[in-house]
Amino acid sequence: MFGTMRRLWQTVRPIRFRLYLGLLSALTASIVALMIPQVLEHIVNRLGTDAVAATIWTGGAIVLALGAVEASLIWLRRIFAVSPSTTVEKQIRVRFYEKVQHMPVSFHDGWGSGQLLSRMLTDINIIRRWIAFGMIMAVASFVTVVVGMALLWRSSAVLALIFFCAAVPVSVIAYRFNRSYSLLSRRSQDQNGDLATTIEQSVQGIRVLKAFGRGPTALEGFTEQAEELRETEVQKATAIARFDMFMFMLPELALGVALLVGLHLTAEGSMSTGQLASYFATATLVVGPVRQLGMLLGQAVNATTALDRHYEVMDSANTITSPPGAAPLDLTAAKGAVRMEGVHFRYEDAPDHVPDVLDGVDLEIRPGETMALVGVTGSGKSTLLQLVPRLYDVTAGRITIDGTDIRDMSLVGLRTLTAVAFEDATLFSDSVRQNVLLGADQSLSAEQSEELLHLALRTADAAFAYELPDGVDTRIGEEGMSLSGGQRQRLALARAIAARPAVLLLDDPLSALDTKTEETVTGRLREVLAGTTTLIVAHRTSTVALADRVALLDDGRVVTVGTHAELMETSPRYRWVIAHQAEEKRRDQDIETLTGELELRAIQEEGR
Repeated sequence: MFGTMRRLWQTVRPIRFRLYLGLLSALTASIVALMIPQVLEHIVNRLGTDAVAATIWTGGAIVLALGAVEASLIWLRRIFAVSPSTTVEKQIRVRFYEKVQHMPVSFHDGWGSGQLLSRMLTDINIIRRWIAFGMIMAVASFVTVVVGMALLWRSSAVLALIFFCAAVPVSVIAYRFNRSYSLLSRRSQDQNGDLATTIEQSVQGIRVLKAFGRGPTALEGFTEQAEELRETEVQKATAIARFDMFMFMLPELALGVALLVGLHLTAEGSMSTGQLASYFATATLVVGPVRQLGMLLGQAVNATTALDRHYEVMDSANTITSPPGAAPLDLTAAKGAVRMEGVHFRYEDAPDHVPDVLDGVDLEIRPGETMALVGVTGSGKSTLLQLVPRLYDVTAGRITIDGTDIRDMSLVGLRTLTAVAFEDATLFSDSVRQNVLLGADQSLSAEQSEELLHLALRTADAAFAYELPDGVDTRIGEEGMSLSGGQRQRLALARAIAARPAVLLLDDPLSALDTKTEETVTGRLREVLAGTTTLIVAHRTSTVALADRVALLDDGRVVTVGTHAELMETSPRYRWVIAHQAEEKRRDQDIETLTGELELRAIQEEGR
């Protein structure tokens, strides 16, 4: 815990002065509050004198003034601490988002999106509350207890010892509570993250769940997760309730015993009535912080757990970075010659006995050439494509563009040279315009951007965008689910075209289109992107036939390269792969048709 809190203290360095002022205000407010019982002692001791009225009026005025000062200091504490803590919260959240954005794809492969979401929102919110309130009040409460114990000792050493005896078991209970509650807190926050992941996946896959009638099954699984979280929260609440019981009971027992002993001492004349009144007024003020320490301890545990979860992400090593001192690329001079030399790749979590996905790929793509990449499912075609923009890094060998190793280029420059359109088109909940121009040159004028948008949509046969309710300014739903699969793919392709890359990477981006539309789009691509080097993962014979050359990927290697006609004539393996892909494509289309029919039937039944 202490190591984690030290790291947090370094994080809040920019606002430390404001936090010190907030702490000073809180401490001063506590001291001022503890002065009120001392005034009470003076008033009670002078009640037997002739100046009763003057004593009461004077003492009352002093107590009123002290109360006003205390209230002002509490207000200042909030002013000093709350605003800067929200600034730090924003900075932590921005740095977290930046970290996640720069992490490689392999990092995201191993993390549930709900886990990252809960760390981004819930955990950072817990951290902010600890900075704004917890840290300051923990110190202020501790000082209040220490100073209060000294004042209790001043009133009566015997009674102070009675109150102190209650603090010993409280310390033991607090230690045990810290150990058990920290485990429960971590479990709860992790389960919250898992639950968020399940919700997100269910929302994104709602069409599949409806089409196959698996909603009740998904609900059962979600209910089990929710029940596990509920049980953990009940355990947390039980632990807090048990802890609070002792935190309330022990001080009250101490005060009860002190009252009996104090009355006896007052009757014997060992202490004055004013001292007894002052003792109990002070003890009442001290009991509050003692109880609050329990709540603050629980908050500290929650904050520590949130920080640990936060640092798990922030401490993750980024294995794909720009090399130091990478020279800026001259994008206007880029020819787009791509060369792969002995490229090997295996996933980080792959068992040792599993061979590399790519096992020594050698391939050269000439500037301006369209190269089709074919192979059976699982042969590593999509993986090879993602190595070019360094979404993953090769584990051996190298990839060059225009003779320069891509690992010697800055990531920004490399990813400006290249553009990717994936088979599973991902769109953002924004306008069509913003989605298509996402990777376009930001220095273009409004008129040039409009021309580029029109060109990209026309080339991708996505003119349907102009017929949407607000045209290209229509805001599409999350992940573009308000559009058909073919429409999403065409917009994703238009986005890649608008980037005007030197190297265009297409991972079967037209799989949802009919053959005629695909031929139209492919023909326009060749016309608009003349001079652009294109590597396309292809499954359809029509796509393969339009490529300049075809590379066959088999057993992790490129086994043959040539035109479609040449390979059909000379390579039995190529002929088999093409026939196998055609059969597989028909099966996929049958499944898509069946899924659509099931979804329509489910929607109709819901309507009834």
